[in-house]
Amino acid sequence: MSTDAPPQKMKLPLLKIAIVLVVLGVLAVFVLRGLNLKKLIDDGMAVIRGAGPWAFFGAMAILPSFGAPLLAFTIPAGEAFAGQFTIGGVIAICFGVIAFNLALTYWLARYAFRPLLTGLVKRAGYDIPRVTPKNALSVALLVRLVPGPPYALQGYLLGLAEVPFRMFMVVSWLCVAPWAVGAIILGQGILNGNFKLVAIGIGVLAVVIVGVQLLRNKYAKPAQ
Repeated sequence: MSTDAPPQKMKLPLLKIAIVLVVLGVLAVFVLRGLNLKKLIDDGMAVIRGAGPWAFFGAMAILPSFGAPLLAFTIPAGEAFAGQFTIGGVIAICFGVIAFNLALTYWLARYAFRPLLTGLVKRAGYDIPRVTPKNALSVALLVRLVPGPPYALQGYLLGLAEVPFRMFMVVSWLCVAPWAVGAIILGQGILNGNFKLVAIGIGVLAVVIVGVQLLRNKYAKPAQ
């Protein structure tokens, strides 16, 4: 991507996001009504708790850099470990783990796997952004806020583009952390059958969606 031809603005898929939230809400209703899903969920939580927080958060720190969905960890984290650490403690731990994972992804992209990733990214149909001091912030925000590339690929794109590490960490963490908070709360509400937590989680995600839209409108502009 060049400074003269930044990516075209993309509309946030609000309808798709709303559908996902509705589906999650329906799933919560099913759990509350005691369908067989509840036993399956309880068994899954027992396995996660049995593995312990070190194994769970250790996997969360590493696996998303290799394509594992971050939601696979944030959704069950609250229900699995809030009893041990409180929900606030789980959120704080996840914040630290996400920061570690972002740093790992950056190192893999910029140094360890750079030749391999350059070829893979181009074959996937994405251009590696060309970053200058003038457009580094806009590029970082666009990659993190515009729907499309998955979480790990976003990090690879920014690392390959050589966005300054400090800017990468600050922008990436601030863009990812609010989604994680909403997912943790919503996940605990769904898995525990707590409508109040489901509503709070959906509310947090709704605020995040509005914030993303405002930031996109502000920063998704051609560089001057």
